[in-house]
Amino acid sequence: MGEHNVSSEQDAARTQAFMKALLADLGALQVMLDTGRIESGVNRIGAEQEMFLIDKSMRPASIAMKVLERAQESRLTTEIGLFNLEANLSPREISGSGLCQMEQEIEELLKITRKVARENDAEVLLCGILPTLLQSDLSLDNITPNPRYYELNRAMQQLRGEAFNVHIKGLDEMNLTHDNVMLESCCASFQIHLQVGPEEFARLYNLAQAISAPILAAATNSPLLLGHRLWHETRIALFQFSTDDRSSARQIRNHPSRVSFGEGWIRNSVIEIFREEIARFRIMLTRQIDEDPFEVLNRGDLPDLGALRLHNGTIWRWNRPCYGVSNGIAHLRIEHRPLPSGPTVIDEMANAAFFYGLMAALSCEFGDIDRRMTFDEAKNNFISAARLGLNAQMTWVDGHFGPVSTLILDHLLPLAREGLKSKGVDTEVINRYLDVMQERVERNQTGSLWSLRSVAAMTGGESREFHQRAIVECMLENQLSGNPVHEWEPATMSKCSTWSKTHQIVRQFMSTDLFTLHPDDLVDLAASVMDWRHIRHVPVEDDAGSLVGLISHRDMLRMMAQGMLNRTTGHVAVKEIMKQDLVTIAPDTPTIEALRIMQQKRVGCLPVVQEGRLVGLVTAYDFLSLSAEIIEKELDKKGDQ
Repeated sequence: MGEHNVSSEQDAARTQAFMKALLADLGALQVMLDTGRIESGVNRIGAEQEMFLIDKSMRPASIAMKVLERAQESRLTTEIGLFNLEANLSPREISGSGLCQMEQEIEELLKITRKVARENDAEVLLCGILPTLLQSDLSLDNITPNPRYYELNRAMQQLRGEAFNVHIKGLDEMNLTHDNVMLESCCASFQIHLQVGPEEFARLYNLAQAISAPILAAATNSPLLLGHRLWHETRIALFQFSTDDRSSARQIRNHPSRVSFGEGWIRNSVIEIFREEIARFRIMLTRQIDEDPFEVLNRGDLPDLGALRLHNGTIWRWNRPCYGVSNGIAHLRIEHRPLPSGPTVIDEMANAAFFYGLMAALSCEFGDIDRRMTFDEAKNNFISAARLGLNAQMTWVDGHFGPVSTLILDHLLPLAREGLKSKGVDTEVINRYLDVMQERVERNQTGSLWSLRSVAAMTGGESREFHQRAIVECMLENQLSGNPVHEWEPATMSKCSTWSKTHQIVRQFMSTDLFTLHPDDLVDLAASVMDWRHIRHVPVEDDAGSLVGLISHRDMLRMMAQGMLNRTTGHVAVKEIMKQDLVTIAPDTPTIEALRIMQQKRVGCLPVVQEGRLVGLVTAYDFLSLSAEIIEKELDKKGDQ
């Protein structure tokens, strides 16, 4: 949870004052490390649970402020989007049943949130990226009305000086341009914390970096973004784009991104990371700092280090070092940020147990991990895990290369069990969570694999948005059952989706996989495309991608009747017979209204246009399919009575 009383104003005096406070905080932290003022010998755990709020049609519900006001729960807080929320869990010891207590607290907070959400006809969903999000949801109309988020958006735009350009390639390829930081609201994570002592920080931080890849590979849950099948954990790529303040020039110079895995192993101290952050990254947010940290130390108290914490909070390392004060004791912790939210609470806890177990075991098994593998190997493993999940191949210690699933099952899971045991975790607790991880890997079903298989199984002619809603509805149903993801059956439209929810507006069922022609194309090509693809309408676009006409099967028949195909003097171009005076509709047009327009205008196809661009088609055949489905469902209901 970030500091909210901030500013992105970049006047020289304010920035210089903040930089002075930032350097003072860093110096004070060094003094605290040198004089033993940071807690050691305790490995408390904690977490932040992010979630989506969705409405009855499985779309984002922008009711976060209403939920917080009604819930009156201090552990719940805002995120950047009005359809996001975050729950901050209490720190606790891992020994005994500590992990089960964490699970119970998550369930408690979800129960509180769900109760209030349902009062507003909404639900809570745990997933890395909500499949039903649309780019139109990512406007500033849906940003949480909090100064921090407005200032963050302003600062990003000032530093970057241009729009955010997103290019991600997976099974599909997505190219997207966006003008604000709301891309960040697409992502929800389950961030887990581990308190570490200053003397062991470098060794354990490097270890957290090294094990991030195999843990992420087994935990991926974010393969779908804006209708595209991308990386198994698309959050990793998207979050970097959404908070990238680098201009094109700085990208060319390979200036590092604020979201990164890092540039190398650290050698001695957490100070190395904070120094690099101050040296590399411009101040993004500031606030007035009245504390003199050295004066606080001299009187025997602990400084807040507010400037250091604020600057650190604008740099999103996948393993982020943090300073904090709790119950009058200063501590350091590692925030492990790669893990997605969901698919279920027990799946999240299995991921957490795997991380904590490996951190305990491998620090003894390997000592300094930087002596057993290179940083580039660890970084490459991490990107491979995000791209491919359990299908990834990885280079492990001493150059051993192979499938990550084999590495997990044969080596890492047994070590994680021993690591948790060494921390005094109850045997039944270890088995509860690591058995889930083992089953998930053995059955080769992470949340991302479940989603991708579900999409592949939906082979009908329905729209992508229809498929996405079906997946979210099945995801929610399975999540509420509490069954871990390795037990889920693929989502099916007949099981999970109802036409009343998924066909209210044309965006929900319009065809988006379109074949288009150019005005100068031959009519022969139009006829061939219609024949090959079994379609009756083909849109016509000019060189700029603007919709300029529509050619139909009926136009072809009329041309044949008029004898135009028998011309011997030349070829017939599409522009000679296409309709140019088109009746179009917007994506958010109600289904009933679209049907009425089609009847009144006596047309069999309605191009769907947004901001002058063709985004879909709705045809009479779509309504025929809809009618057939409704009749079939009604007859099934009567047959069951």
